[in-house]
This record gives sequence, structure tokens and C-alpha cells, in this order.
Amino acid sequence: MDTRDGGVRTVVFGLDAACHGVLDRLPGDAVPTLRSIFETGVDAPLTSQVPPWTPSAWPSLYTGMNPGKHGVFDFLSFDGYEWDVVNATHCRERPVWELLDRHGFRSVVVNVPVTHPPTAFDGALVPGYMAPESPTCHPAGLFDELEDAIGSYRIYPDESGGEHGYTAAVSSRGAAFRYLADRFDPDFGFLQFQATDTVFHDRPDDWETVEAIYRAVDAEIRLVLDACDPDNVFVVSDHGMGPLAGVEFRANDFLAGRGDVRTAAGGDGMPTWSTVRDSELKAGGDAADPPRREQVAALRDSALAAAVSAAARLGLTSQRIGRALERVGLAETVARAVPASVIRSGTERVDFPNSAAYMRSRTECGIRLNLAGREPDGVVPPAEYGPVRAELIAALREVEAPDGSPLFEAVLPREAVFEGPQTERAADIVLVPAGFEHFLSAEIRGSVFGRPTEPWNHKLDGLVAARGEAIDASRSLEGATLLDIAPTVLATFGVPADRRMDGAALRIVEGVGRQDYPDPQRTTRTTTDGATVEQRLTDLGYIE
Repeated sequence: MDTRDGGVRTVVFGLDAACHGVLDRLPGDAVPTLRSIFETGVDAPLTSQVPPWTPSAWPSLYTGMNPGKHGVFDFLSFDGYEWDVVNATHCRERPVWELLDRHGFRSVVVNVPVTHPPTAFDGALVPGYMAPESPTCHPAGLFDELEDAIGSYRIYPDESGGEHGYTAAVSSRGAAFRYLADRFDPDFGFLQFQATDTVFHDRPDDWETVEAIYRAVDAEIRLVLDACDPDNVFVVSDHGMGPLAGVEFRANDFLAGRGDVRTAAGGDGMPTWSTVRDSELKAGGDAADPPRREQVAALRDSALAAAVSAAARLGLTSQRIGRALERVGLAETVARAVPASVIRSGTERVDFPNSAAYMRSRTECGIRLNLAGREPDGVVPPAEYGPVRAELIAALREVEAPDGSPLFEAVLPREAVFEGPQTERAADIVLVPAGFEHFLSAEIRGSVFGRPTEPWNHKLDGLVAARGEAIDASRSLEGATLLDIAPTVLATFGVPADRRMDGAALRIVEGVGRQDYPDPQRTTRTTTDGATVEQRLTDLGYIE
């Protein structure tokens, strides 16, 4: 079946964080197209992975492999104590559209996370989340062509536009996909919507905006179906979303209390997702110099950051100021007015070289040991790695929430969660909060527990739905996981899965077995250019 026969055979709609827990709270008429797919096809919860975060979960979905093989564990990639924002060069395995290309099928991919910079294949790709604004697309020059055809195109919603900023971004995704489908005549399409997740971080409990976004997404799905008339349709999400009923667990405060973490005051510390996004990604990799007013503001913030850093070294840290402001009810007001870079400069932070174990990033969901011979200034001797890790696992398993319930559903050595040549890049200990009801934090705050920074966060159950000529809707999707989507999509083309895939074709399609594919040999990593990625990630609370 390795031939093109005209028309779109299979399209995948990716809705970040979509789950029935969210959809069931919407009015009955909000998503008629999605409801129709559910009713005429088959749907079920889709079990995500640990960590259940966008930059790691989507590569798992579109490669069919766990992070130990594809290599993306978090928003950040670490080299010793240094970090970089992840991009497509950190993903070591082929996405499904590249495997389809090897069998003669053409694809159009729009807004899928961690796809910048794009690799070459037969078709077109407009990168999504984790890319800078005005990104490089495939083929070269496509971004300018796209904007000439459909108007301004943004990777990240214009938050200053309120609800319209989100819905406009959603509409542009659909318009881009339809234009490219008409231009390239693909066999496979993959269209992702990120706003269904972002709204819960930007505007928690704003159900009017949530509903508006889902209505806009549903409308774009309908327009794509009308324009392309695909034989098979999938709706997938990378994880779910739900309210947090538990507490914030500050892992590095816990480790500091044991003597594993040492701290230092002042300096930049670890970035937050909002500073990544707004300082790096939104400006774009090739953005022009900022206007003079922004330059002045940047200089002002830089000077203030230096002063705050100096104060922190004298003991006046952001944490101490924050606790004082909390007592008089001004913490949130001041936080909104003070740049994140300034707050970080005054923060007591982990002294990584002099610590034995630490949480590098909360969305990594784990603890890394400062191992001699692996980290630049490692302090844990290799001979003690096993005993030190085992003792720390035992201690973490004993942690209870303030109400006396177990804080963690599981505390595991990384090899129990990940498998593959990239596992060495992972945290040494993986933390699974009970029901994902508790919020993990890597910040030093002076106490182990606190109120969750966000009222909503990620859950393990997303969703999957399918209908079409190659779909047997009488069969169950029970037990479907993130890793099963890639081999299932390949099966709709009669294309064998990669033998190294961790997932398997779901029972709703006729399996076509597996085969060996050549090693992609992706050994070169490039750094993420521009300033907006970090700032955007911090705004969403993904990086602290």
C-alpha cells in the first residue's frame, strides 16, 4: 500500500490537555463536531506518560517511543548545570510523518510542538509550541508565503487581546492547515491546537474563555473535515487537565532539610517558562532589535535585578520579601508588577555544584543526583550512587501531605519508567504525585508545603477518538496509551511500525506488523535562539 491514491487518507487533530473532564463541563452545543466524532466512531481515555507535559508527551505520541528513546524529558535540556530550551534537535527519533515519507506518502503538519527547526520530508510543516515567533518552516520560505495567503500568523496567542487573542490563534491554525492541504495535496495531516491547554494556565477558572476556545477549535475541525474529507479521523490529546485538590510540594526545600541541597542567594537561578516564552520565543529567532522604550525598560530591569541580587547576598531574598507581603495580602499584586528576572535575581536558589541531589525543573518530575564523573562538580561517588539513591527513594516514599495522606503514588528509579539510550539524561528518581493532585515545585521557599501556585494542572488521562474507513468502531480502545497513536496511524496506511516503538497498533485498526528502519542518526543539537520561549514558559508556570 506504499502508493499515493489522492485525497487525505488520515488526519489527526491534536487538542492539548483535552479530556472528558473538561468537555463534559461545556454546554451541550459547544463542540458538535467533536461530539459527532465520538458518537459515530469510538473514543476512550488516553493514558499519558510521566512526565505528562507538552514538550515530552507530544514527541512520545508522534514517535511511538518513550522519552528514554526520543530524549525529550522536559521543557529544558540539561548539560551539567547548564540548560537550554528544548527544540526538535533534542528529539532523537523520527516522527510518524517522516516514516510515512519513507513509504511514499506526503504530509502537512501544523502547530505540533517541538518541531522547530523542521527536518526535510515530502510535504509541509509549520512548527508549534517551543518554536520562536516567525519560525523557520518546511519547505524554506513557507512562512512568508503562508502569511501572504492567510494574514498574520502567531505561534503564541496575543494575550493583550483577551479572549479574541486565543480564538484568533485557533482560527489561524485551521486556515494554515486548509491552505497547505490545498497547496500540497497530502495523504496525512496533523493539526494541533495548544490554546486548549494554555487557557488553564493563563486564565484558570475562566470558563467563558475556555468555552470560546473549544467552540473555535470545533469550528476549525469542521472546516478542515469539509475541505479535506479525510477517510480516517483521529482526535488525540497529550494529557488531561483538572483542578488541584492537594498541596504544593517544594522538593528542594525537602532536600535542603535533609542536607542534600545547599543554597546560595542572588544570581539568575533556574528560569521559568514565562521568562522563556516572553523573553525568547515571542520575540522570534530573527526578531529585530526592540524599540527604544523596551530597551530602556530592559536596562532598568537589569539594573534593578543587579541591586536585588546584591541585597539577596546580604540576606534580603525574594522569599523573605514574599512571606512578608503574604502577611499583608500584597504578594500577588507585587508579583504582577515586578519582572520575573528581577524576582529570580533576588531569590535564594539551589547551589547545584555543592548539592548532593536536587530537583532541576518541576516539570521533569524527578530528582537528579550530583554524581561525580557525570556532573561537572559531582559530589556523590559512583560507588555510592545505588545506596544514596535507594535511601532517598525510601525517604520520599514516606512523605505525607499535611492531611496525613501519602504525597506520592509512586517514587521510582528512572529505569523503571524510561528505557533507551537517552535515559542517562533523565532525573535519577521519578516522582508521581498521588492522582496528580499535588503541585511539584523546584523553588526554594523556606517551607516544604504550600498552596499550589496554579488551581488547575495536568492529569494522566487525556482522550483518543477515531472514526473512518480503516477504523473498526465496534472494538474497544480500553487501555490505549500515548505510545499507541503512532503505530495506529501508520496502520491506516498499511505501513509497518518501527520495531523499536514502545506502543502497538490499537485493536480498532488492522495491524500490519513491524519492521526495522535505519537509525535516524540525529546526534547534533542546536541551541534555541531568541528570547521569547523562556519568558512564555515562565508565564505559564512551567519553569520556576
